Amino acid sequence: MQETNTTVVNEARATLKYARISSRKVKIVADLIREKDVDEALAIVKFTPKASSEIIEKLLKSAIANAENNHNMKHESLYVAEIYANQGPTLKRIRPAAKGSAVRIRKRTSHITIVLKERV
Repeated sequence: MQETNTTVVNEARATLKYARISSRKVKIVADLIREKDVDEALAIVKFTPKASSEIIEKLLKSAIANAENNHNMKHESLYVAEIYANQGPTLKRIRPAAKGSAVRIRKRTSHITIVLKERV
């Protein structure tokens, strides 16, 4: 019988579902903070002039609070291990167009997830 050395890594996550913003727009900011320390990630998000920055900042603060309160993780050693935005359901609306026709408007939504881990 062979023994495996597996270390259980604590992780904290925060998820926002049905955010009224396209996942494409969220991914731009998400790519900036992936693998960064949480303090650095907060600073980047705070000063990035994108629509999704405000949403991601709030979600990141929630993930940090989850890590500290629910998993007893140290704030100093936290980093953004994973962040991803998946496409949610699309709200379909109709707008009148020329010659009595109609144009479909797609109001896209996204599911955003942030996973924090501790640096060892």
